[in-house]
Amino acid sequence: MSYNISQEKNSHKEKNQVVDFRSDTVTQPTDGMRAAMANSKVGDDVYGDDPTVNELQEKVANLLGKEAGLFVTSGTQSNLCSMLAHCQRGEEIITGDKYHIYIDEAGGASVLGSIMMAPIKTLYDGSIKADEIEKTIKPDDPHCPISRLLSLENTVGGKVQNQKNINECVSRAKQFGLSTHMDGARLMNAALKLGVPAKIIVEKIDSVSLCISKGLGAPAGSILAGSKDFIRKAYRVRKIVGGGMRQAGILASAGIYALDNNVHRLDNDHQNAILLAKKLNKIDKISVNPEHVETNMVFIKIPIEAKDKIQKYCHDNEILINVESETIRLVTHLDISIEKIDFFVEKFRSFFS
Repeated sequence: MSYNISQEKNSHKEKNQVVDFRSDTVTQPTDGMRAAMANSKVGDDVYGDDPTVNELQEKVANLLGKEAGLFVTSGTQSNLCSMLAHCQRGEEIITGDKYHIYIDEAGGASVLGSIMMAPIKTLYDGSIKADEIEKTIKPDDPHCPISRLLSLENTVGGKVQNQKNINECVSRAKQFGLSTHMDGARLMNAALKLGVPAKIIVEKIDSVSLCISKGLGAPAGSILAGSKDFIRKAYRVRKIVGGGMRQAGILASAGIYALDNNVHRLDNDHQNAILLAKKLNKIDKISVNPEHVETNMVFIKIPIEAKDKIQKYCHDNEILINVESETIRLVTHLDISIEKIDFFVEKFRSFFS
């Protein structure tokens, strides 16, 4: 069966009238994706015989230039499997103090793996510096944990990471015998923005986590990629944390569809984010710089006295945003159209007038 993508987008838009800027995880499966899921070939993935899961794992491994892949339930589980596969109890992960594994994953590596975190300062652009990595690596001393892994991230708060700096950080880590991991939840946003294959970005990195349930629009799942030996270890960790799935091809087929159809359209999200920032910039009481928008995230600052009222106002107008401080993150995705942006901006203009 063939599908008309333009018709599918229109019908998809009509079904989802709520304007949801909370995250690019809120996307609804398109008609084509639902059809792919309904018609997927499945087996028991714990036995390794789900053909669609195997296809997705191989597809992502090739996309990222790695030997093998492992389909897991979420980005958090993917990063956890990586950290526990790379590190043993009493060892240490060096990462940015604003990176997801440190601030948003419930300390899983420490809770479940007795692995320490050594955070270093994350700069405005989301980067960390190679010199800071070297300063943080512990000496061979029984008083100290053993520095074992450097974990990077791309994108960070919507910012695409500089490739030269990534390579410098990886080179410095390897100079001291550390393994390297990339939390690439939105790696395809970075690859599209840079105009380079994703495998080039992570060429020197040992393991990579790619999320298919964010901007790519699949309902669930991430893929962890690395060497065959690494994936064998990660597979065991996935079992320990209860991540083994059975007829998971239903979800994997959504991931394959997303990779085949939703990568290049990420540029629409990037352009919509810039458009959103430019329109909001015309509202006097909102502070936003369109030049700071690189991918699909817009950060705006509102008057602190408006914080408690704006979320309810938006909810009453079928707009969903997260308001935890005067700085609000707005995320564009495949369910955000230009019409929804215009609606959102007009409601904001009305509120602040």
